[in-house]
Formats: sequence, C-alpha cells, structure tokens
Amino acid sequence: MKPSRSRFLPVRGVRYHLREWGEPGAPQLLLLHGWMDVSASFQFVVDALRRDWHVIAPDWRGFGLSGAGPGDCYWFPDYLGDLDAILDEASPAAPATLVGHSMGGNVALLYAGVRSSRVRAVVNLEGFGLKDCAPELAPGRYARWLDQLKSPPASRRYPTRAEVAERLRRNNSRLDEPRAAFLAEHWSRRTAQGDYEIAGDPAHKIVNPVLYRWAEVAACWAAVACPVLWVEAADTDAHRWAGDAGDVARRVAALKSAEIARVADAGHMLHHDQPQVVARLIEEFVERAGRPAP
Repeated sequence: MKPSRSRFLPVRGVRYHLREWGEPGAPQLLLLHGWMDVSASFQFVVDALRRDWHVIAPDWRGFGLSGAGPGDCYWFPDYLGDLDAILDEASPAAPATLVGHSMGGNVALLYAGVRSSRVRAVVNLEGFGLKDCAPELAPGRYARWLDQLKSPPASRRYPTRAEVAERLRRNNSRLDEPRAAFLAEHWSRRTAQGDYEIAGDPAHKIVNPVLYRWAEVAACWAAVACPVLWVEAADTDAHRWAGDAGDVARRVAALKSAEIARVADAGHMLHHDQPQVVARLIEEFVERAGRPAP
C-alpha cells in the first residue's frame, strides 16, 4: 500500500483531518468520501494510480478523525462551506480536480456549479442524489426531525474490530478479508469500554428536515462549466435512495458536458470492488480534461 500521512486543519470551527498521499508539487487530486465513510476508503484506488499524484482526502466533519460539528445535527450545505475552505488551503491559486463518491460526488457537483471557476474537472462515482420530495412531505419530515433531536440515534457497538470487518463483508460480498480488515481499522474506533463503534457521529443519522428538491439541484448542476465523468456501477443499489434508472438518466442529462462510464462487476462501493478500473478511469479522464479543445 502507498503510505499516507495525516495533517489537521481548522475549518469553520471544526478540526479537520486531511489524509494525503504523494508529494506537494505533483498534480493534485481531491478525493471526497461518501456518507458514513472515511478518507482511507480511497486507499485501494490510490494504490492503483499509475502516475505520481498529490492526493488529498478529507474526513468530512463528524467522520473519521475530523471533529464533530458544533450543533446537534448536520446540514448538507456545510459540506460545501467546508470544501470551499479546504480549497483555500489546498488549491488557492488553481482550479481543483474533484473525485467524489456517493455523497462526496453530490458535494463535488453542487460545488462545481456554485464555484465553477474553482473546479477543473469532476469525477462523480455514483453520486446520483436523492429522490425528489413532494412538498406535502414537509410536515411529517419536520416532526420526525424534532422527535429525533429529543431521542438521538446511538452508535452500534462491536466486541472486536474483526466483527467490524465481518459487517463490512456482509454489506459487500466482493470485499476480501485483507481489504475488509484494513477498512475496519479506519472505519471504526475503540470506545472507553474497550469495544468498537463506527468512526462517524451518530447524529449524522438524524433526518434532514429540509426536503430534497431536485429542481434546485438541477439548477446548480446546469451551471457546472467543467468536464464531468459520471461513473455508474453495473450492480449498483443506489436506486434505493436515488430513484429508478430513468431518474438517474434525467439527472445526468442536466449536466452540460458529461461522459458516462459503467464499471462491470461492481456495486455502489465500486472504489472497493474495482479500484484498478476506477483509477484508470480517473487518470484517463483527467488527462483528456487537460487537453485543449480542438
């Protein structure tokens, strides 16, 4: 495995953890993980990259080694604010290349529409968004949020880290034992009682009281000026929360310039299932994106 190092950065009142591979001065990639995941999740893709890169991957607030948010729940726009601040440090003078998985892909595309001059290219790994919400759902959603604030969710405990790895393998049958053991080491933390919990603030599981409105997201995506690589897994289960294949097709059509790639023999965690394929897609796309237009 390529060695990584950690550094910490104050970001909007949160102590952020940045995991880095490679050396400053090399071409840069910023990798953005998904919900209930951590930056180390990209290790296998980084190992498969062929050229030298300076890879920077933050743990989002409340995940991994980053500090928790200051409130009792989390708001999606904070990820955009955090990314904006991280880029002030990581890429202040040049547009960044963003690679995002799932929630991280959604953050990358929204940010690229809002701050188009700051993004050179986006690789979106299964960041399809959520199902559009009808307005009449709002009263029940707010009520559910209020109830969860009074009785917040707790973290599930595991007696050993090996059981964390086993859970990962139950969730993804393509994950072999060595990779599951590596992920479990970073995906969990030991508690004061000596058992293990997921390295994510359980407050992330509190429902967002603000409904997902596709029309607003589409307006941001339509403003994306950079090239986009839209990567789908052949055996994805993302349709459970993102809508059916028709919904996904309509969403990618909202982008002005998007290439579509499909990864065979992979599920939603395609960066675990086929890291060599994902790494090749990233490198070849970034190379094409850097060429002048004919």
